[in-house]
Amino acid sequence: MDIEVVMPTIGAGTTQGKILQWLKQSGDTVKVGDILAEIETDKAVIELEAVDSGILERIHVAAGDTAVPVGDVIATLSSKQSGQAPAASGPASIAAKASVPTSASVPPSSSAFTSTPAPAPAPVAASASVAAEPEQHRLFASPSARRVARIMGVDLHTLTGSGPNGRIVRVDIEHAAASAPAPAAKPAAPASLPAAGALTPHSAMRATIARRLVQSKQQVPHFYLTVDCRMDAMMAARESLNAAATVRYSLNDFLVMAVARAVARVPEINAQWTDAGTLRLDQIDLSIAVALESGLITPILRGADKLGLNEVSAQIKQLADQARSGRLRPEQYEGGSLTLSNLGMYGVKSFAAIINPPQSAILAAGAVTRQPVVDGDELRIGHVMSLTLSADHRVVDGALGARFLQAVQHLLEHPIELIL
Repeated sequence: MDIEVVMPTIGAGTTQGKILQWLKQSGDTVKVGDILAEIETDKAVIELEAVDSGILERIHVAAGDTAVPVGDVIATLSSKQSGQAPAASGPASIAAKASVPTSASVPPSSSAFTSTPAPAPAPVAASASVAAEPEQHRLFASPSARRVARIMGVDLHTLTGSGPNGRIVRVDIEHAAASAPAPAAKPAAPASLPAAGALTPHSAMRATIARRLVQSKQQVPHFYLTVDCRMDAMMAARESLNAAATVRYSLNDFLVMAVARAVARVPEINAQWTDAGTLRLDQIDLSIAVALESGLITPILRGADKLGLNEVSAQIKQLADQARSGRLRPEQYEGGSLTLSNLGMYGVKSFAAIINPPQSAILAAGAVTRQPVVDGDELRIGHVMSLTLSADHRVVDGALGARFLQAVQHLLEHPIELIL
């Protein structure tokens, strides 16, 4: 019996994916648990895991930049083994599931295809006119290496990998790009015409970010509140802790703690707008903005207000590493109470961020700068950081936003309340 492998649904709102590479080829024997292919969505790279055994009869969609709609047939798996007579024909079932290599396995099921509770799409009959993909050399490269190769224009087939078992890793791409000869200069354009620039196609992530940001600014009534925080006590507390601790805490670790505790003190801000009413969230899940080469992603620190400094620091590092390697699972970036975006490390003094729906607020943190401050009747130099809250006025009123900012400011200016 032939079993159809279809493009899976990975995460809410995912409608298509791209096949980065096939790890099995036509004619290969497939066992339950084998990884068939790597698939890239607008958020992450996932692995397609087989939940049936058999022979990979045909690959219908070759690896490349073609976006494949969810539910389309990408391969056909035959349940017959070598030397067996063909089984009686019957209805096709799904032969693989989407997973991340570090995640727990899903119990085998012909209908269990994705890591989300949404039902799997019905299989689509394979077209008889599609020819089997020719046998080709297997190419083992990390997802990060593939993305960098596309950006730098490096042909992976010309490289020898330095990773485990000859796997091509990012450093191989960077070395190849650095040693490549410079491209020949293009003839100058006529003076009467503007010179043409290089066009970089939009990645799936960049296109999704653009669409969501436009929707947010058009449909969500933003308003903005800014407050300056005196950071002298915080800077002194961080320096003292880092001098005694075995790990080094970043200022962002303390900022995350302050924001999460402030949400706990002002729980009305932990809400979302829906057409039926205002949804009050029970748990404080803080989204942390992480910059990637291809865009921005916001992994979530679950139950952030219940975490101590060590847990906050360790989990932020882990989430950031997973985000940059494209290995976040959908449940690690979908949802969230509100988002924290910190550009202080780039020297940005202040900025106003765009809300990430369905959330109702995003807090933008600038750099800590030394500037004149007034203490009573005295003028001296102090450390100051600017915070700007962007809020959805359908859910958050001005007074509520001000109370939340006041709570964040108080915790940053009295860091002992965060540590105890």
